[in-house]
Amino acid sequence: MDPLREKIFQVNALLIAAVFFIIIYVLNWLGYVMKKKMVQGKPERDLSLGTAEGALMGLMALLLAFTFGMASSKYESRRQTIIDEANLLNTALFRIKLYPDSIKKSMLGDFKKYLDARIDYWDAGDDPVKINAALNNAGNYFNSFWNDNALLINDPNNRSRAEQLVPVLINMKNMVTTREAGRVSTVPSLIILVLLILVFVASFLTGFGLKPGSRNPVFSIAFTIMLSVALYIIMELSRPRQGLINLGFAEKEIVDVRKNF
Repeated sequence: MDPLREKIFQVNALLIAAVFFIIIYVLNWLGYVMKKKMVQGKPERDLSLGTAEGALMGLMALLLAFTFGMASSKYESRRQTIIDEANLLNTALFRIKLYPDSIKKSMLGDFKKYLDARIDYWDAGDDPVKINAALNNAGNYFNSFWNDNALLINDPNNRSRAEQLVPVLINMKNMVTTREAGRVSTVPSLIILVLLILVFVASFLTGFGLKPGSRNPVFSIAFTIMLSVALYIIMELSRPRQGLINLGFAEKEIVDVRKNF
């Protein structure tokens, strides 16, 4: 993920939405004030925007819906990935329990440490240092019980159990990569930038398109709130480890795997 975006992710989405609210409202007001001054200087001049304002608003709405859909799709993909990993962890745990007690005890110890590392991966939030530490710990614990299981394939008494566990472990390892790729996969910065430019320009032109004396503060505030809320929801969907719209309910499925020890 872009280092700048990682820093922005540390800022509360509500605070960013509040900043957007102020910017949108001020731009709307500035557009109205500019129109009013220009009309006062040359009252006969036609400063109406015509269809341009409607076209710009339509373009903004289209990009807003597109961005919202993209953020929502990525959110759902992350949720499904967490559920899939929880299922793999459960499968691996129950297959490990099929080993004799002498082997099972050692492998369960490494597996529990691996599970704790995966839980730490979620608890790290959007802190890149803690996330990398959790990934490294999980990798080390995984390698430990992978090597133990690989040795058991040469044991005729445990070969069948070890071979059945191999594909589950491979899928677990791949799921770590999938989840991390999903975490850093966000709505492209260029799309966000273009969306913000359209929102700000549309806010200004909405105010500029009003006739002097016809500005309704209630409408302006409502317009500002709706745009700010839409941007806020997009931000929430893009940072599912924090905020009101998060994936904590899905992560609970991984935490609940501990109950099976």
